[in-house]
Parts: sequence; structure tokens; C-alpha cells
Amino acid sequence: LRMSELQAKNPKAKLRHQWVPYEQISVHLKRAVVAAEDDRFIDHGGFDWEGIQRALEKNERRGRAVSGGSTISQQLAKNLFLSPSRSYLRKAQEAVITVMIETLWSKRRILEVYLNVVEWGEGVFGAEAAARRYYGISADRLGPAESARLAVMLPNPRRYERSFGPRLNAHAERIRSRMGYSQIP
Repeated sequence: LRMSELQAKNPKAKLRHQWVPYEQISVHLKRAVVAAEDDRFIDHGGFDWEGIQRALEKNERRGRAVSGGSTISQQLAKNLFLSPSRSYLRKAQEAVITVMIETLWSKRRILEVYLNVVEWGEGVFGAEAAARRYYGISADRLGPAESARLAVMLPNPRRYERSFGPRLNAHAERIRSRMGYSQIP
């Protein structure tokens, strides 16, 4: 779906994607993504109720939606099977698919698939494509700093690939400082 959106804007757009197995993705990237997107990934069954509560409170304080609270499993359900639209129906569908994913796949498989399908910029999907696009190396060679910078892009990859300023650098450093505490499968 996202590729068709991109090609509607730019007919010459190319898809960058190459599937790599879990073992060929840097442990630093795995830790960075978990630290940035779902620090309780190992502990929950697809839904982080504490994270959802924190997101609701943060959104209420700010008076607008600034945090989503979706887990890696929920994001994977959306990325694989659903549109990026926002509606109660889509959220309900996402919940059902998330339960199915968590029931059928191990946490290792969930993280492997997520890291291979997530968008990291216009036409850039998956860890291998992102590592090659931004750093000219394979996904298994990413170090802590590169991994944290990639992880910080995930909430809005098309925007952040164009403007990576001091605010995002500071956020990448916060992610990097939490990476050692991130539990991965």
C-alpha cells in the first residue's frame, strides 16, 4: 500500500527491500528498535497496557495525539495486513490480528518479520535496505550509534529521513543509553 502511494507521487520510485534472517540483523539494531518502540516486548502478549495508559495520559496532557502506545506486534499487524488509516474498525482488526500473530509466532519470529517489513523512508523497507541506504553496509554490521539513529526514525520515517536535526540526535542518544537494558529474543 505504501509503495503504491509513493509511486502515485513519483512514478519512477524504486522499492528497496531485501529479506534477511534474524541472525543477519545486528543485535544493536534489535535492541535499539525494542528500546525505541516497545521496551516491554518480551513481557507482553501483544498489548502493553501500561504503555497504552502512558500514551493516553501523555495525549491528554498535550491536548492532542502525540503518542500511540502500539507494540511491535500491533505495528506488525498493521504493516502486514492493514491500511495506515485511523479508525476504530481498523484498530479492532489490528487487535484481532495481533492476538493471532502472538499466538502463532515466537517473539523472535515477530521481531524478525517486523525488522524486515518496517518502513525506513520513501521506498526503503526492512533493516537491510535501511542499512545499505543510510550507511552503505549490511544490517549485520550496524553499530550502536547507527542502530539508534535508525530506530529514532520509525515513528515517521519519511519525515525524519529528510530532517535529522538536534532534537532527533538527542532522542537517538536516549535510545542508545537504553539499548543495554532492552531484552530481545
